[in-house]
Amino acid sequence: MDWLLAPPTGAAAQALRDELTMFLSRHAAEPAQVSNAALVASELIGNAVEHAGGPIWVTLDWSATRPVLAVHDLGPSFELGPLTLPEATSERGRGLWLASQLAKDLTVAAKRDTGKRVQVVLALTRRTESSFDPARRITNPLPAADEAGPHGFGREPFLRALVVELARTAETTHGPSAAEHLVAQVGATVGAQMEDEYRRARTVFDRLTPEQIAESYVRLKAAIDGDFYIISVTDEKIELGNRRCPFGDTVRQAPTLCRMTSSVFGGIAARNHHAAVVLLDERIAVGDPECRVTVLLGPAAQHTTGGHHYHAPPP
Repeated sequence: MDWLLAPPTGAAAQALRDELTMFLSRHAAEPAQVSNAALVASELIGNAVEHAGGPIWVTLDWSATRPVLAVHDLGPSFELGPLTLPEATSERGRGLWLASQLAKDLTVAAKRDTGKRVQVVLALTRRTESSFDPARRITNPLPAADEAGPHGFGREPFLRALVVELARTAETTHGPSAAEHLVAQVGATVGAQMEDEYRRARTVFDRLTPEQIAESYVRLKAAIDGDFYIISVTDEKIELGNRRCPFGDTVRQAPTLCRMTSSVFGGIAARNHHAAVVLLDERIAVGDPECRVTVLLGPAAQHTTGGHHYHAPPP
């Protein structure tokens, strides 16, 4: 789940802290520990608001046993170094020290271009919940090509704005989890149709090989104005980069839409290799210069705890 603070004001940070606290309270197996986790989040977000001077993206990944909180910004990076309790008269340094005491694995990583990611593992575990691995719907949701008129507001900008605003509204009204579920469902259905189109274009009837899956990813993203390219392909793993998001710069206002890529890629891979895990390692939506996506296939996916998990539908 992702949130954007732009502009990064104190009031916006407090509202996000409240939303994070409510989310953790709903899903944590240890309610008594939620306040400590919320305090860690407050310290990291507060530091970014004070020092970054620009947009801030907050990501909570709870695909593994414990939630990983990451705060992305475009401000200068720094070396973490050893953390000790500051002197009583010191006005700085307590936030990171406190976060290191109440959570685990506090790290600071510079982005490849500008900015940094401060990440920590919160001391919570998650209750058993439903997975976002939806089945393909039978009804075709794609618009017909002749629906756009020759004049007036262009179809592509309108549809892009429509999708982004729907995702933002779902997140605002029902929470980030509901927005991710909505986007994942669209991705599952549209991804299956895109796989069918690729099979027809390439006359493929058997299981797609990893190379064919990677080619299908690049093909379908290019068709919607993405700029994905293949970094490497093995029997167990596909690595891709992306220089341009199909949603344009507006994706930074709704990072939840990254779940669309995860669901499309994961669904295609799982249908052909029984199981798949998608790792969104870098994302334009949270300030990275490019996207980096890793798709684990078959046994490699079955032995991975992190990332988004997908499974082949029953016969």
